[in-house]
Amino acid sequence: MASEIYMPGPVCLIENINGKLTTNQTALKILSAVKQPVVVVAIVGLYRTGKSYLMNKLAGKKKGFSLGSTVQSHTKGIWMWCVPHPDMPNHTLVLLDTEGLGDVEKGDNQNDSWIFALAILLSSTFIYNSMGTINQQAMDQLHYVTELTDRIRAKSSPGNSEVDDSADFVSFFPAFVWTLRDFSLELEANGQPITADEYLELSLKLKKGTDQKTKSFNEPRLCIRKFFPQKKCFIFDRPAQRKNLIRLEQLQEGELNPEFVEQAAEFCSYIFSHSKPKTLSGDIVVNGPRLESLVLTYVNAISSGDLPCMENAVLALAQIENTAAVQKAIAHYDQQMSQKVQLPTETLQELQDLHMASEKEAIKVFMKSSFKDVDQKFQKELGDKLQAKQDDYYKQNIKASTDYCEALIQDIFHPLEEDVKQGIFSKPGGYLLFIQKKQELKNKYYQVPRKGIEAEETIKKYLESKEDVADALLRTDQSLTEKEKEIEVERVKAESAEAANKMLEEMQKKNEQMMEQKEKSYQEHVKQLTEKMEKDRAQLLAEQERTIALKLTEQKQLLKEGFENESKKLLKEIQDIKRRNSVTGPRCIIL
Repeated sequence: MASEIYMPGPVCLIENINGKLTTNQTALKILSAVKQPVVVVAIVGLYRTGKSYLMNKLAGKKKGFSLGSTVQSHTKGIWMWCVPHPDMPNHTLVLLDTEGLGDVEKGDNQNDSWIFALAILLSSTFIYNSMGTINQQAMDQLHYVTELTDRIRAKSSPGNSEVDDSADFVSFFPAFVWTLRDFSLELEANGQPITADEYLELSLKLKKGTDQKTKSFNEPRLCIRKFFPQKKCFIFDRPAQRKNLIRLEQLQEGELNPEFVEQAAEFCSYIFSHSKPKTLSGDIVVNGPRLESLVLTYVNAISSGDLPCMENAVLALAQIENTAAVQKAIAHYDQQMSQKVQLPTETLQELQDLHMASEKEAIKVFMKSSFKDVDQKFQKELGDKLQAKQDDYYKQNIKASTDYCEALIQDIFHPLEEDVKQGIFSKPGGYLLFIQKKQELKNKYYQVPRKGIEAEETIKKYLESKEDVADALLRTDQSLTEKEKEIEVERVKAESAEAANKMLEEMQKKNEQMMEQKEKSYQEHVKQLTEKMEKDRAQLLAEQERTIALKLTEQKQLLKEGFENESKKLLKEIQDIKRRNSVTGPRCIIL
């Protein structure tokens, strides 16, 4: 966790008060502090089936989630317990225990359906807990899975596809684990022993027929087969004698059924080793703050009467994280520039090179932290802010150079100004002496290093401000003939014109440099964006290939079992994914 978040026990994450679901701020605050990737394991099932006991075992505790011992459902809403992952360093195990489904006290089971849907949306491993065998009654009690198409949306809009929105469920649904409690049958088929997984597979086989009874039989089975990418089954003997179940928390391991102890250990070992970190489309690994955002987005959607939508949740999360990514990139730029830049810089190129190096690093920081930046809105925002930063540095550089040069000129030329005031040059030959002295001081000024980019402009302005002094000395110098004075006036004019041309050339050069730098900056943005888009595209294709592989496996199995119509539906879904693959990826439109 963020340097080990310690939770002594569970807290309510999503409260169910009078049929209304609301988020608990205390739990959200805990999540916001969990900076590590999270492995989210959620459990659902009928009330009084021992869900909480299994979750306490996963937490490594005897007590925590409320077990209760009566026919009343103890857990209301969804409770959360964050613990260090026992097998994965630097990962947090987030356990979600849900209120029992089908609680007679609630009457209305509308919230049961939402709790079921939320558990699926938030988890990376989804455990369905039930009593006894997988018979039709057990399947009927799992009717919530058939309602998911009315509870969850993969995309915000259906688009042009003829395929149901639920066709995308398998790409983001969690792994499915069915835990069968107080299981008393022998695991065998046709007289041969079978595994719990094979038992589940047999239980999910479809029946042929078109009547309503057959459709009702097949629908939950088909949903489980099509929606969940992995399926696993565990069976558990009764943990202890019935009279002792009321004090299950107090029982020592030696007082429990040895088979149950072994089965529980096997179950925990599997969950620890096989449950993956929660991810979103694009292989975006979910941490505490991201899980917090998902919780808020989904619960707010339900509260406002909308359906929780995976695409909208990811985009809402992207909005938050991309805003933070811009701030992080700018902070990195500021840090780099403050360490490297010493104003005034000797040349404009020096400042531009420092900016380009820092900008390149800042873009890298943004690219690493951002995702789903639709139309590069946030990258353009970053570009604008970096340009503004550069403009500000440019102004600071001018001011620093100007201030330094003015102080330097004052220091160097002050004695000359004092000599003029004292009338040292108001004598025959004084003008040439003044010009000689001024040239010596100019040379001294030019020899001082790191005056910055305003060195020429500042000395030019200063000398222009003193032209009246030179003119007066020239006019009054009796040692010079009128002809010599005229020649000197022309020389000064030519010198001034040459200086003006030089300044114009310098200005044009600076403008060209600025334009070149803007183009380089743009190209750096495009280069890094293109690399990121290619990487994102490869990840998307890999995800879609995984989805296609899962669907192909199921499609072949359905065909093998003789269900051609269902097989054709899956083929259509596969073709739709391939069609989406052929569509050009996101556009690069940084302008």
